[in-house]
Amino acid sequence: MAENTAAEQAPVTYADAGVDIVEGARAVDAIKGSVHSTYRSEVVGDIGGFGGLFSIAAAKDMEDPLLVSGTDGVGTKLKVAELAGIHDTIGIDLVAMCANDILATGADPLFFLDYIAVGKLDAGFVASVVEGIAEGCRQAGCALIGGEMAEHPGVMEPSDYDVSGFCVGIVDRPAMLDPAKVRPGDVLVGLPSSGLHSNGYSLARKVCLEGLDREAALAPCDGLGGLSVAEALLQPTVIYVKPVLKVLRSHPGAVRSLAHITGGGITENLNRALNGAVDAVVRLGSWEVPPIAAYTCARAALDEAEALKTFNMGLGMVLAVDPAQAQGVIAALRDSGVAAVQVGCVEEGTGRVRYEEAGALLGRG
Repeated sequence: MAENTAAEQAPVTYADAGVDIVEGARAVDAIKGSVHSTYRSEVVGDIGGFGGLFSIAAAKDMEDPLLVSGTDGVGTKLKVAELAGIHDTIGIDLVAMCANDILATGADPLFFLDYIAVGKLDAGFVASVVEGIAEGCRQAGCALIGGEMAEHPGVMEPSDYDVSGFCVGIVDRPAMLDPAKVRPGDVLVGLPSSGLHSNGYSLARKVCLEGLDREAALAPCDGLGGLSVAEALLQPTVIYVKPVLKVLRSHPGAVRSLAHITGGGITENLNRALNGAVDAVVRLGSWEVPPIAAYTCARAALDEAEALKTFNMGLGMVLAVDPAQAQGVIAALRDSGVAAVQVGCVEEGTGRVRYEEAGALLGRG
């Protein structure tokens, strides 16, 4: 049999291959309001161009301006969102992971861009995710100036999706937070987390959700304050940008360095805010452990040491603060709605994290 000629072959469109550019256009229209709600005065132009434009004219008033960037995703927390059918807070997590990271230098987040990959594009679904991203940007005070929606038929299942993003901020070098500034006697100030934030979810899903269907995952659970396991796991990551920047401006020089407690827990993140001549001494039991953290650790039968290097265990950030100004910093943070608490101190050492009051951590969960 003779092969079909080009003239005889039925046309195959992009939609036939699984990519719906019409739905993509609908999605862009659906997210415009959310995107515009994040704009700062420095934003130039609108979404839809090939690049996002942002004025950095404010840098001219700085002595030595530095741009600071951070990129991240949300990891397997997305699988919890898929199981629960709750997608409007994942975007907050995405912004938080990036904005909180660059805040560790003292930077003011300026703008954010996202990347959303889906198996099958649905304008309403994308709008829900982007509204979460926009809410995160509003909380962080940064502008959502662009992004990308990619449809991946044949690569991802129709219901699958993934998100990533990056944030750019600015800090004046003389005011930058720096582990080199930390010295013995400094006070460690902890900022409470809302739960597990966005780390440790491969373990949390295994011990908390494996074998559950949506109905069971969303059923109220004893010990979680009336929340279901899925709802507790989906509590969005706290964005600390505005209260911390406010303190940095009202108490210049008081905060020496800052650790964002993410993957690796307190043990493997607080040391990143130290220099080689000091240790962080953390007093266990000096803060409250969120119910979902205690629940997950119990389900996994984690001992204290393993818990401290897996989850944030209730501390989303830890600040190393000048002891003469520590109470003022704590009071200012509390005035901004952050229940800051002293969780330890800095001593001479070799750049390690050490713990006091062994056994007290999960005893307060």
